[in-house]
Amino acid sequence: MSLLGAPALHSPCDDVTDFGPSLARLVEDMFATMYAANGVGLAANQIGVPLRVFVYDCPDDDEVRHLGHLVNPVLVEADGDTVRGPEGCLSLPGIEAGTPRFDRAVVEGRTVAGEPVRITGTGWFARCLQHECDHLDGRVYTDRLTGLRRTRALRAARRAPWARTAAEG
Repeated sequence: MSLLGAPALHSPCDDVTDFGPSLARLVEDMFATMYAANGVGLAANQIGVPLRVFVYDCPDDDEVRHLGHLVNPVLVEADGDTVRGPEGCLSLPGIEAGTPRFDRAVVEGRTVAGEPVRITGTGWFARCLQHECDHLDGRVYTDRLTGLRRTRALRAARRAPWARTAAEG
């Protein structure tokens, strides 16, 4: 898993051009990695693959489960109320901060077979969609924080046990 500070997390990902068997294997591996880490979403660059792919298994605010993947996703709409809610990330284990996100998001992309897909999310699922799209654009949620929230989150990241491991590797 790429941790905060890894170059892969801070560079935009490349579009997928090959919709062959290796893409399907990547998506399967991403689901396995996400579930092993108890996550609700995972972007390919979090496992060192600089491609525009993410997977998710995330509830919305009504506890409706949303399960799937997106290839070459583009956030086409993000609107509604801005909600500051708790957000964490598998690339910053154990660190959470109140992060502002829109309450509704629409993402368009493709399936592993190359079929077009449009996903609309609200509440917690909208947060997940925006979070994963940010990853593919080379951003992590701490980039959206300001002031004391940002200072505290980055300080916690520097002090985290995994930060030493990331710096050594």
